Amino acid sequence: MSSPTASVSGSEKANLVRSMFAQIAPKYDFLNHALSLNADRRWRRLVVSAVSDCLARNDSKALDLCCGTADLSIELARMAETIGVDFCQPMLQIGAKKATKSRFPVLLVEGDALRVPFASDSFEVVTIAFGLRNLESVEAGLAEIFRLLKPNGRAAILEFSHPRLPVFKTVFQFYFNRILPRIGNAVSGSGFAYRYLPDSVGRFPDQRTLASMMEAAGFSGVSYRDLFGGVAALHLGEKQ
Repeated sequence: MSSPTASVSGSEKANLVRSMFAQIAPKYDFLNHALSLNADRRWRRLVVSAVSDCLARNDSKALDLCCGTADLSIELARMAETIGVDFCQPMLQIGAKKATKSRFPVLLVEGDALRVPFASDSFEVVTIAFGLRNLESVEAGLAEIFRLLKPNGRAAILEFSHPRLPVFKTVFQFYFNRILPRIGNAVSGSGFAYRYLPDSVGRFPDQRTLASMMEAAGFSGVSYRDLFGGVAALHLGEKQ
């Protein structure tokens, strides 16, 4: 099966991805939790834990890029004022309702993660969960994250990655490429979205390559942690 975005330009990809998320927005949270057996909730809590010391600083602010329906933004806002940015309005509308109900200090802004409307050196923490692979350029995304961080700030990147154990990798890829798209299509009505998901993950840099790309972007102290055998990974980096 051909790649859903292999033959499109960067701007065309952005438009396709925005339309895709707009279509699946009503079912997005349900599918995330169901298809991951709620692992996505635990992974987001790990993100907050990994940056909690930065969030605990006086008057700290966090930026959550590609915030979607604001699950991570709300978790971050338990500890510090948080701004979530996403380019898909239907996702933000759902997130805004959740943020209001939470009563935590969350502001959601419609915007492009590659051209964020905030000054350089503005945030103690910048996060992006399951969004970096959707950008037109991973390198440009990392550069923007670095720009937005204050000195001594920390970036946390949560993303699907590449399982390492051969047997587990084979089983997971069968589920990810054959089973998950069928379930996702049946529930969301978007065949494109759940073909795009495994394709975009397959094209995304592996754990070590992404760590090297972060270092090339200027981050120091780069580290990563595999989650669920490498199905996902949490990368951390600091700005000196």
